[in-house]
Amino acid sequence: METNILTLPPILKLKLDLTSEQFWQLCQENNDFQFERTNSGELIIMPPTGGNTGKRNADLIFQLLVWKRQNNLGEVFDSNTGFTLPNGADRAPDASWVSRERWESLTPEQQDKFVP
Repeated sequence: METNILTLPPILKLKLDLTSEQFWQLCQENNDFQFERTNSGELIIMPPTGGNTGKRNADLIFQLLVWKRQNNLGEVFDSNTGFTLPNGADRAPDASWVSRERWESLTPEQQDKFVP
């Protein structure tokens, strides 16, 4: 396996005119990178987190998952999950929760791609 090394500023922003499907494909074909997109179409390449941030995120995910299992009110997602926001941005929060009602209202295709 060939390793590609890309030296970039901490957060690189590019303005691209991509459809939602094109952005999805870009992410799938470049899964070594963490992409987000603003509502104005700026592509953001996110760097990995540091150790302390990773620990805090893991703790947050654990607490959300325990709460979810106790209450069974929805689904918990990690920082690799993309969400399409109402303003058109595509973001991947450090941790997230979606109500059961909202999750079950989505089609299987919507559940497999960025969550609307």
